[in-house]
Amino acid sequence: MTTQTAKGRRRASGPASEPRPAAAITAERPRDAHRDARRDRRSPFRQVTDFAAASGVGQKAGIALAAAGLALTVTVPSTGPVLATDAGSGAAASPAVVQPDVTAAEAKIDFSRTAVTTKGDPDGKLKQLLSAQSAGSITRAASAGSLGAPLDQMVTASPFGYRVSPITGGSGEFHRGQDYSAQCGTVVHAAASGTVTFTGWHPYGGGNRVVIDHGNGLETTYNHLSSASVKVGQQVSRGDVVALSGTTGASTGCHLHFEVMVNGEVVDPTGWL
Repeated sequence: MTTQTAKGRRRASGPASEPRPAAAITAERPRDAHRDARRDRRSPFRQVTDFAAASGVGQKAGIALAAAGLALTVTVPSTGPVLATDAGSGAAASPAVVQPDVTAAEAKIDFSRTAVTTKGDPDGKLKQLLSAQSAGSITRAASAGSLGAPLDQMVTASPFGYRVSPITGGSGEFHRGQDYSAQCGTVVHAAASGTVTFTGWHPYGGGNRVVIDHGNGLETTYNHLSSASVKVGQQVSRGDVVALSGTTGASTGCHLHFEVMVNGEVVDPTGWL
C-alpha cells in the first residue's frame, strides 16, 4: 500500500523490499611468477617417458625404462672425441685420451723370398738350404719337397737303384734316376730355378738331354727327350717348360728319365721331390 506525499511522490507504506545483491566484482589474482618454472621441472619419470615418445621408442618402453630407474642423458655432439659416462651420473663427458700415431716404420714385415721357408714357397726353401750348406750335407728330411715335379702327372715306371735291365735283360743294372711314364711330346718342367748347363745328345744312353744347375752342387737332368726348348746359359724358373718327352737314346718307349745329382753323384730323386 502506498501513500501520496505533499509533493506528489508516492511512498511505500509496506515493508521495504530486500536490496538487490551487488554484482560480484572479481579482481584478477596476482600471477605466480614461479608457476611456469615449476611446470617445466618435470619429474624424472615424466622426462623418460617424454623422451621415449619423442625418439620413437614408445610410451611403454619409456615407462619400463623409468620404472627400472634408468636416467637418459642427451648431449649435444661436439667436435672433439668424448668418453661415455656412467648412466645417471650426470657428469659431463670428458675428452678421450689421444692415442699415439702408429707409423709403418714401427711394424716392418719382410716379404723377401729368402725369409719365406714354408711349403708354399719351395724355391725359397731350396735357396736357403743351398746357401747354408753344401747339397751333399743336406739330410733327406730337409730336402724333401724342395724340388718340383718335372711332369704334370707323375706315374713311376722304374725306380732309382739296382734293377733288371729292360734292354739287355741282365740283372744288377744300376738305374741312375727315376723313370716316369709320359707319352712322347709331353711337356717337361724345370724342377727348380737355375741355369741350363747342357742341352744336346748324351752318348751314354740318355739320348736328348738337358741339365740344369741349381747352385751349390745341386743339378737335375732330363733324358730321352724328343726336343729341348732351352739353350746353354739360359736362366729358368721353377715350372718353366724346358723340353718335350720322347724315347731317344737307350729307351724302350716314351717316358722321362729324371735324375738328381749332388756334387756330381746321382741320388734318389724321391728324396728331393
